[in-house]
Amino acid sequence: MRIVFYLLVTGISAGATYGLAVVIWKLSTKYRLYPKIRERDVHTRPTPRLGGVAMFLGMVLAFVVASQLGNFSIVFTEPGKVLGLGAAALVIVLIGVADDIWDLDWLTKLAGQIIAAGILAWQGIQVSTLPIGGQTIVSPYVSLIITIFAIVLVMNAINFIDGLDGLVAGVALIASAVFFVYTYLLQLQAQTEYFNLASLTTAVLIGACVGFLPLNFHPAKLFMGDAGALLTGLLMAASAILVTGQVDSGFLERPDQFTASLVPAFIPILLPFAVLVVPLLDFGLAVTRRLRAGKSPFTADRKHLHHRLLDMGHSHLHAVLIFYGWTLVVALGCLSYMFMPWWAASLLIAAGLIICAAFTLAPLSKRKALEVAAQSADPGIETAEVARHDGLDAASAGVDLEEST
Repeated sequence: MRIVFYLLVTGISAGATYGLAVVIWKLSTKYRLYPKIRERDVHTRPTPRLGGVAMFLGMVLAFVVASQLGNFSIVFTEPGKVLGLGAAALVIVLIGVADDIWDLDWLTKLAGQIIAAGILAWQGIQVSTLPIGGQTIVSPYVSLIITIFAIVLVMNAINFIDGLDGLVAGVALIASAVFFVYTYLLQLQAQTEYFNLASLTTAVLIGACVGFLPLNFHPAKLFMGDAGALLTGLLMAASAILVTGQVDSGFLERPDQFTASLVPAFIPILLPFAVLVVPLLDFGLAVTRRLRAGKSPFTADRKHLHHRLLDMGHSHLHAVLIFYGWTLVVALGCLSYMFMPWWAASLLIAAGLIICAAFTLAPLSKRKALEVAAQSADPGIETAEVARHDGLDAASAGVDLEEST
C-alpha cells in the first residue's frame, strides 16, 4: 500500500528526532545550556530548551530520505517549494534558538517570522485560490499579504500555548494526524496526487512530534523552545496552504455519497482553523488582553489558557490532556462532515464539547462542594479548617488562607 511510504518517512523522522533529542539533552545538561527560570514559567527546575533543533534535523533527514524514494519523486519536481520550505524552516529555527539563548525582543522575532513567511510565498506556497469555484479571489499583492499574515498568525498561536510539558507536541500531533487523514481522503478520491508536499510535510511533522514527546512529556527533560514551537506552526500553516488550493471545486459540489453533507465544500477552509482552534483561541485572548492593557501583543504574561487551567485546580497532566481533548473533538468533528450527515456530525461535536467542558470545569464543582461542606460543618471544627474552603469565613475570622494551607 502507498501509505507504507508515508509511514516510513514518519518513522525516520520520529527515530531521528528522538535520537538527536537525547544527544541534545545530554549535552545541554552537561554544559548547562539552559536559561534561568522566569516568573511566568510553570516548571520549577532549569530545563534545556533546544529540542527544536532535534526536531528540525530529524525532519530534514526524513525529507532527504523521501527525496531518494521513487514514489515521492513527483514532490521534488518542484524543487523551489521544497527548498523554500527548508529555507523558511532554517530561518525560524535560527531565530528561535537565538531567542532561547539570548531572549530577543519581540520586534526582532516578528521580523524573522515575516522573512520566513515571505520565503514561502516567494517560492509559491501562498494563498491564491479557495476551493469553491476554483477561482482566484485576490490579487498577487493581496495574496502575499494574506499568506504572510496567516503563517505568522499560526506560528505565534502555536508558540503562545508552549507553556506546559508535552502541550505543543501533543496538540500538533493530534491536529496534524487529523489533517493528514483529510489529505489522504482527498487522495483516495483522486483530488490530489497520492504523493504531494502537503501530505509529506504533515507526515514528517507527525514523526517529529512522536519522537520528541518521550523527552517532553511531564516531567519534561527537554523543551522544544521557540525554535520548535515556531517551526511546528510554520509547517502546519504551510501544509494547510498547500492543500487548500488543490481541491477540485467540481468534486466538492458533486452530491455523491462522499460529499453528501451541508458543509463539505467549506472543509478545506474550516479544517485548518479547526485543528488550530485551541492555539488560535489562546492567541486571540492574549492579544486582546494585552492591547486593552496598553501593552505590546507580544508581551509575555502568566494568563494563558494553560495557566488558567492550573489556577482552577487542574494538575499539570490533566491540563495538558484537556487541551488534547478539545483539539481532538473539534478537529475530528469538523472532519466528520465529510462522511457523515450534517446533523450527525453536529451531534458528535456537541457531545464531545459537553464532555470536554465537564472535565474542564470539574475543579470548580469540587471546590464549590468543599465550600458547602465547610459552611455546614459542625461548630467544633477548627476555624482555620473551615476558612480554608470558605473565603468569607476566613475574612470574618481573620484567618490568613496562605498560612492555613
